Amino acid sequence: MKIGLDIMGGDFAPKAAVLGAIEACKVLSAGQKLVLIGDKDIALSILQENNFSPDNFEFVHTTEVIGMGEHPTKAIVQKPNSSISVGFQMLKENAIQAFSSAGNTGAMLVGSMFSVKTVPGVIRPAMTTIVPKLKGGLGIILDVGANADCKPDVLLQFGVLGSLLAESIYGIPNPRIALMNIGEEEEKGNLLLQATYPLMKDTKLFNFVGNVEGRDLFADNNDVVVCDGFTGNIILKLAESFYVITQKKRFKDEFFDRFNYEQYGGSPILGVNAPVVVGHGISSPEAIKNMVLLSRNMIETNLIDKIKLAFQ
Repeated sequence: MKIGLDIMGGDFAPKAAVLGAIEACKVLSAGQKLVLIGDKDIALSILQENNFSPDNFEFVHTTEVIGMGEHPTKAIVQKPNSSISVGFQMLKENAIQAFSSAGNTGAMLVGSMFSVKTVPGVIRPAMTTIVPKLKGGLGIILDVGANADCKPDVLLQFGVLGSLLAESIYGIPNPRIALMNIGEEEEKGNLLLQATYPLMKDTKLFNFVGNVEGRDLFADNNDVVVCDGFTGNIILKLAESFYVITQKKRFKDEFFDRFNYEQYGGSPILGVNAPVVVGHGISSPEAIKNMVLLSRNMIETNLIDKIKLAFQ
């Protein structure tokens, strides 16, 4: 198993990425190799500073970088030797079995669809994030930013993708899928949600439990919450602020500690033909480590094959 990591992506790259790779390497099993894609000379220097042997990794040297503010499609086309572009080329050729980066999210989405492409039958890939539950455990919300505008059949597919992720990666049996809305009643919501509800109600593809409201996000009446990427991204950014606020207020609480993005590593792009994980731009070494381990789990659980089977 070879897991590709873009060491040039993220606000604190390459140092945070290489330090995270060191920590991930300590956890990976024999036969699981981390491939560092980026400036090899800088990576070797960081490894030397930390007395960690470069023999633990494979290196693919590239100095071109896609910046966080660059236009995703233009950057992928105009920078074929960037760490993200090279990573996706390797993923396409199966030189690596998973690819992760804390770099430009748009470039990661575009790169996924250009290289390994969308699973046949999937209309739009989705990005997910983890939601801590008040009574312990976790839930999933999707989409959180890949698709600002959606149609009813796209939201229906998000239910399928979220259900498979919850079951395969997080061990949640028969996950309860809910639709984020402004009320629990069937007729509530905008035109999109009013059209989506009957599709989900009638489907045999997953265990639909109805509408939920924003206050239900951390409750125990659902495992996966489906919404369009515009709504999901607003929820995600608001939820991320909880942890920051508790830190600033010096308020210590176990529940709010679980809002620390570092624990979850990154967001899988679900619906493409290979494991791809996008990390937070401000990813720390701990977040990078967990991003790598999430990539490994996606390979080990054959999640992509399960998605392909579901959409045949």
